[in-house]
Amino acid sequence: MYEQIASNKRRTVILLFVFLVLLWGFAWLISKVLVQPDLLFIIGIFSLSYAAFSYFNGSKMALAVNGAKEIQKSDDPRLWRTIENLAITDGLPMPKVYIMDDPAPNAFATGRKPENGVVCVTTGLLQIMNDAELQGVVAHELGHVKNYDIRVNTLAFALVGVISLIADFFLRWSFFGGDDRDSNNQLLIVLAIVAAILAPLAATLLQLSISRKREYLADATGALTTRYPEGLADALEKIEQTGSPLQKQNTSTAHMFFVNPLKGHGLLNLFSTHPPIEARIAALREMKL
Repeated sequence: MYEQIASNKRRTVILLFVFLVLLWGFAWLISKVLVQPDLLFIIGIFSLSYAAFSYFNGSKMALAVNGAKEIQKSDDPRLWRTIENLAITDGLPMPKVYIMDDPAPNAFATGRKPENGVVCVTTGLLQIMNDAELQGVVAHELGHVKNYDIRVNTLAFALVGVISLIADFFLRWSFFGGDDRDSNNQLLIVLAIVAAILAPLAATLLQLSISRKREYLADATGALTTRYPEGLADALEKIEQTGSPLQKQNTSTAHMFFVNPLKGHGLLNLFSTHPPIEARIAALREMKL
């Protein structure tokens, strides 16, 4: 269990490093083609500013776009007590509790750090989960809070946005500007155009890989908290049977949810924010506490 947690953390750090190398290499190539060395500095400042904005506003935006409403203990004592008890077990401050009015069984956590953590579940999840299964799901979400996953995912999301914006700018310049291009620089320009097309795709795949690793990590952390991996495995099995797509689809926050909240099959699984449910169930049932 502990070895799996440590391994997932190491892999996430490596993927974030590759992410930053991709961003720096792409920015360097663009600056060479445009003969603007200062672009490296400008892109760096822009990237930091964009990431900071996402970091400080991501939690409120995620709750708002999903129509989540804050509740108190009297509104749902069962959910409140479950979150409160597991937060105490994890040594975490009591997070704010939100509910989404949606029949799909799902949940997500947000907040920059444990002190302002939020756990949100859907009405569909509350309806179909027994106490052990609900504890497994909540423990998973608190695992995200405990592991600072929202910080990692927000940073990855911001980097994807930055790379996409840079790529869009350069492609527009390539097709509508630069009439005085140096003919000796054509190969470099072609390479930059290819990079501008492929970089956002590569960045998105890196983001999804990070998100999937954090799901396995949260599963392991949640199972360690409850000391009962079967509860979480049963919850995943039940969701696999009933389906999880939300009525209101939102791709920008899909990576935050307990299971994939979007519709899609086949080749679209390559771009899924979550690992396959059956793989998560198998990993949980192989765990030895």
